[in-house]
Amino acid sequence: MPERILNLSHSISTLATSKVKQIQHVTGATKILALNAEIEAARAGQYGKGFAVVAQEVKSVSQQIAGITQDLTKELNEKVADLDRLGNGLVANIRGRRLTDLALNMIEIIDRNLYERSCDVRWWATDSAVVDCLGTPSETQTRFASSRLGVILKAYTVYLDLWIVDRNGMIVANGRPDRYPRARGGSVAQEQWFRDAMRTSSGDEFVVADIERNPTLDNKMVATYAASIRKGGDAHGEPLGALGIFFDWEAQSQTVVESVRLEPEEKSRTRCLLVDSRHRILAASDRRGILTESFPLPKNEASGAYVDSQGNTVGYAATPGYETYRGLGWSGVLVQSKVADE
Repeated sequence: MPERILNLSHSISTLATSKVKQIQHVTGATKILALNAEIEAARAGQYGKGFAVVAQEVKSVSQQIAGITQDLTKELNEKVADLDRLGNGLVANIRGRRLTDLALNMIEIIDRNLYERSCDVRWWATDSAVVDCLGTPSETQTRFASSRLGVILKAYTVYLDLWIVDRNGMIVANGRPDRYPRARGGSVAQEQWFRDAMRTSSGDEFVVADIERNPTLDNKMVATYAASIRKGGDAHGEPLGALGIFFDWEAQSQTVVESVRLEPEEKSRTRCLLVDSRHRILAASDRRGILTESFPLPKNEASGAYVDSQGNTVGYAATPGYETYRGLGWSGVLVQSKVADE
């Protein structure tokens, strides 16, 4: 651990200070002896003159040692202070780079996960049951489409629900009607994700909405992806409506922020965050501030590290995107407090 460098510096400082104090103690005792010797020599008169010379020399040596000790203490304090500064800088650099790497790894996991969501929605929008539900609408076709969505949901447990929406914004079928009975018949005509999906130029495109709580889905947090459903399942066919898929954001993102590879002693003093392009907290390992708190980051820097006003080391990294998925401008962030004895 980089903290060992600082611990070594502190140990050297403590040891040197202790030894200097011992020298000062011995020097003080020698001065007292020299003074006593001078007193005794004075009492001896003519016979103590030779002894007085020796006592004076001892006193002079003691004073020289005291001067050297004083200089040593000053120089030692300066060198130790330099060592502490260098050590603190080195530790901060090592820790900062490590936290930045962990933040990058965290956001890359999310990117890869969301890239798969962008593939899913475009693929499922071409499923014949989904297309026929809007192309040749009937109650039988609607039930079949709902059943088909249910089969998909059993295999893809990361979703809360899938909705087939007609061109007017009405939800005509969903994959979990038993769990979310209010979905069918509801309108999403005013939802931005639906309107954006209907404006896409082909079925090869997708849209995504900000993380939000969906009232119809028990007010759970979702990442909403959508793609247009087109006639005949053709990417350039006439738009018939849209497919909306709802990624179970809280459950999946919480796993990511709680699974960062920290040392056991780091976990209690490290907060792992995912923040959006507006710096709004989307997920937090301590489960605080989600969708209500912002965490500002340095502008115009994709990644880096710094020490905040409380002495915490902050490492951050913006989304690099994955494959054809450019990302949403999100960032991974780790905030780590100092070790108690630093």
